[in-house]
Amino acid sequence: MSASQLACEGQEHPGGCLYVLATPIGNLADISLRALHVLQLADTLACEDTRHSQSLLRQYGVDKPSGSWLAVHQHNEASAAEQVILRLQQGQRVVYLSDAGTPGISDPGARLAALVQLAGLRVMPIPGASSVTTLMSASGCTGDDCFVFIGFLPSKAMERQHRVQLMAAEPRAQVFLEAPHRIEAVARDLQILGDRTLTVGRELTKQFEEIASMPAAAFSAWLNASAQRVKGEFALVLHALPQQLDRMAEAERVLDLLLAELPVKTAVKLAADISGAPRNALYALALQKKPGANNN
Repeated sequence: MSASQLACEGQEHPGGCLYVLATPIGNLADISLRALHVLQLADTLACEDTRHSQSLLRQYGVDKPSGSWLAVHQHNEASAAEQVILRLQQGQRVVYLSDAGTPGISDPGARLAALVQLAGLRVMPIPGASSVTTLMSASGCTGDDCFVFIGFLPSKAMERQHRVQLMAAEPRAQVFLEAPHRIEAVARDLQILGDRTLTVGRELTKQFEEIASMPAAAFSAWLNASAQRVKGEFALVLHALPQQLDRMAEAERVLDLLLAELPVKTAVKLAADISGAPRNALYALALQKKPGANNN
């Protein structure tokens, strides 16, 4: 009996169930014994990229016949869900896996899971690697800090810069992801965040993994210090505003009162003067409250 079978002995993995299975984000050894066991049991493997997943599974000694594979990606997720539901209704174990990490977290899978549940069928998570929790665990953010997950920032420059302004107004820690071809542009946009701490995770769990914390304004210089640093996949944490959660709550209360009587620009200036909160953060917050408002 294999190690995965021994580890899962006595556990139930019923048919007619969709298994949402996390795969490694880079290090092949990060697969779980339970994941290997469920992959062996699978009748159908629904994948973001079938060729990628076939190659991954062969490295674990799991080889499935051609009829077991089903492509389910961002462009066909809704229509492919019909095939998944049909197979589940036939009593099959269907496993969904994205290219890397946990499905549904900036990867396809969430819509599929929702449609399967809507059909009255069971969805069972098989947890594992995720770049979000991997970086948070090493970021130094305290256990008392809440965090929000943003996903990928917009690809268009103006939309991305607006999003960064909104991030400045958010006092909680924020986790986001970025691809190598946009990372330098993102670093330039983050300069408006000044001294706010940023933790950068590059190539997490892989051979050339790098994790570093710095002021957000220093991120561009950090990237430029080595040609290798612009390569690979990135996960980033913008840390919570230190000791400013209460200040921002009070600043928002003051801002709300002023916005009811004054133009945005004047309300923001007065709220910043009264509360001591950062003016750019209050301005971004004011735009959320009054989208398209006149600055005069």
